[in-house]
Amino acid sequence: MGKRVNWQAFGLQVTMLLLGTFLLAFTYYHINFQNGLSEGGFVGLALLGKYLFDLPPALSMIMLDIPVLIAAVFLKGRKFIANTLFASLAFSAFYELCEQFSPLTLNLQGNLPIAALLSGVFTGIGAGVVLRVGGATGGDDILSLMISERSGLKIGTVFILMDALVLGMSLIYLPFTETVFTIMAVLIAGKTITWTVNCGKQDTAILRAPYAIKEKTARA
Repeated sequence: MGKRVNWQAFGLQVTMLLLGTFLLAFTYYHINFQNGLSEGGFVGLALLGKYLFDLPPALSMIMLDIPVLIAAVFLKGRKFIANTLFASLAFSAFYELCEQFSPLTLNLQGNLPIAALLSGVFTGIGAGVVLRVGGATGGDDILSLMISERSGLKIGTVFILMDALVLGMSLIYLPFTETVFTIMAVLIAGKTITWTVNCGKQDTAILRAPYAIKEKTARA
């Protein structure tokens, strides 16, 4: 007989994926975008490629994501990929809804430390929730998970290192002040991701990645 689906657990997982991606989309649009904070990860690399080589960012994102997704199929399994695709689509849909229909404007350009704090906390919680229930929102998140699993570094630390590296390179064309406060947001987000993923778990020394990875032996 086939394995029975635990619909209650499935419903909770979907709800948490939606909650995490909504929080990410809301924060990226209303805090990061509206206040000129920069981007790290694969988005930041794609923008850097646009500046240096005039490469289309959308194409660059696809080229960066594809090899990571292929590797994840073999290393993480189909369930993880399905959760990731669902989370990515949900994030894109929520961001589009915010961009097209949200009347809310959070103008914090005169107080970028507050913008960085809010961005770090909310994106950290959003990304952490998605990671905790066995998904990711993009190739850079998946890459962070795989590096965390194999290096022993906390997942939040990997996010910090990857984003800080990209943002550091992006200083060649990005405004200095906004980039510095973006790095501040990344530092806060990294710590918040680790806390969100491990909150309530007994042995945080070994739980450096979400439960989906722990089940198989062990984001962004």
